[in-house]
Amino acid sequence: MRLTLVVAVTVLAASTLGSASSSYVVPTTTLAAQTSNNTSAANTFTTQSNDNRGAGNISKVDVHTLLYPGATTKVYAHMVLWFGQSNHMNIGYSETNPAQVQSQIDDMVSRGIDGVIIDWYGPGNTIDQATQYVMTAAESHPGFTFAIMIDQGAIEWYSCSGCTPQQALVNDLQYIEKTYFTSPAYMTINGQPMVTNFNVSLSYPSVDWTAANATLSTNPAYIFQNNSGFTNVLTDGSYSWVMPTTTDYGMSYLASFYDTGMSYPSEQTVGATYKGFNDTLASWGSNRIMGQQCGQTWLETFSKLNGMYSAGKPLPYLQLVTWNDYEEATEIESGIDNCVSLAGSVTANSLQWTLNGNENTVDHYTVYISSDGQNLMPLTDVATGIYSLNLCGFPIPNANYQLFVQAVGKPTLANQITGATSYTATCVAPQSTPPPTPAPAPTLSFSAAPVSLTIPAGMAGSLIVTAKLQSGSLNSPISLSCSGIPSTLGCSFSPATITPGSSSASSTLTISTTTAATTNPPEPKKFVPIFASWLLPFGLVGVGFLGKGSRKRGIQALALCGVIGLGMIGASCGSVRNAQTTSAAVATPASYSVTINGSSSASKLSTTVNIIVQ
Repeated sequence: MRLTLVVAVTVLAASTLGSASSSYVVPTTTLAAQTSNNTSAANTFTTQSNDNRGAGNISKVDVHTLLYPGATTKVYAHMVLWFGQSNHMNIGYSETNPAQVQSQIDDMVSRGIDGVIIDWYGPGNTIDQATQYVMTAAESHPGFTFAIMIDQGAIEWYSCSGCTPQQALVNDLQYIEKTYFTSPAYMTINGQPMVTNFNVSLSYPSVDWTAANATLSTNPAYIFQNNSGFTNVLTDGSYSWVMPTTTDYGMSYLASFYDTGMSYPSEQTVGATYKGFNDTLASWGSNRIMGQQCGQTWLETFSKLNGMYSAGKPLPYLQLVTWNDYEEATEIESGIDNCVSLAGSVTANSLQWTLNGNENTVDHYTVYISSDGQNLMPLTDVATGIYSLNLCGFPIPNANYQLFVQAVGKPTLANQITGATSYTATCVAPQSTPPPTPAPAPTLSFSAAPVSLTIPAGMAGSLIVTAKLQSGSLNSPISLSCSGIPSTLGCSFSPATITPGSSSASSTLTISTTTAATTNPPEPKKFVPIFASWLLPFGLVGVGFLGKGSRKRGIQALALCGVIGLGMIGASCGSVRNAQTTSAAVATPASYSVTINGSSSASKLSTTVNIIVQ
């Protein structure tokens, strides 16, 4: 009988914990979704020896976040459409499948990419067929555009029978005008449809673009390539590319290209970013290799343009080299490996994690909570540089849970997630007797956006704090406050209290930094002696220089003035000894972890943000 009672109590306790856990966790995603392939690369595509990353889970953070503050740059992906043909490697899909092309354009849009530039090989072939699928897919996303890059292969291999290069170019331009310019999704520059080319001008320097353009009824904007593209007779600008034979990852080439573009302010400059290059698996390869450096090459190409452009001196266009050239290993479709790993642990009610790898490839951390280890609810986002979370800052009922920490990569870089970490919540004080059954307690998420804020010293910045109901309702106000904030920072909310009701409520948090030191002026009565002490030496100097005496006598007088001046300066300094200097605290350039608290009669909430003062 006693054994039966013990078993019954144990089962009841486990049931109660499970019930509390499942009532708090409202899943919005799954572990499978956060670890499986979320790109348009084929699920069967595996990591290659040329360092292309196998299909997996990558960051969908907007690519524009890698650009300088205030950037209005349009970002385009360069796309090739020959896969699925027998003369190219098998990467698990065919570009003649319209569903595959739609998936690729959808994936680009999910990463914040503004459009796509197609490497085009002339009319009447499978690449042209796939280009028309791209046009249809682009038209399904308002604001997303596409453009044609005429490859030299369109002149060399797919020109009309017996045509000269000039005739082939005319035929190609007329076909593009008829087939693609009319699409509402076709890219324009100042209202003109944009056409560019790959090596046509370099391989066929005798081609007359002006004569070819005269055969069209429209007037396209022509973009050429490299520094020389800015001086082409018909040019509207030029684009840069990856240079795999350079020894500095193309940084000198890019700097030279951007400098040249700035000297032609009326023309369009199309920058380039890339992850690396490796043609060892291409049938035409010549062993050209530019390493990826675990994502650093990708980030460095952005840093190069960010160091030369700004909101006041913007870069109009950027081309990502490339979306899917797997054979030369410039593809970013499957993502970029950042060589990062992550491990988590729990001590009491504190979650900690450690990162192995370069954290500059990580955008932020996301903490997930789960009742079953498979269905996940995001608990909060945490800025980089922070590696722990106080779990008692969340209204987590006493129960058993599984926790996960995900390192969300910077745009297009790989996401990494820890294994499940078991956690038994004990933040809520146990009750000796069951209370009357109350109405279901509301559950809320409490977050701030952005999770990391950079503020120039002496200035202020703001972010949005949001309390969002996940279940129930909360009609009592939540008071907002900051903790862990240094004396050099100020914290104010507008409004200071929020009431989510049955949905959500937000407040603007302003973080301000203090100004530099100030000096109180001396007492007015001290001013005259100071002034007088300087007046006499300056007067004597004037006599020395302006008098009619000899040069020697003038020098003697000048020396006498200097001696008298030094003595009077000492007297003057003594006369201002009562002047006082007061210093206000100055925010030293640093990174601070600030905890934002929300307190009401029904809940205690908190979230953490990273404040960087420069």
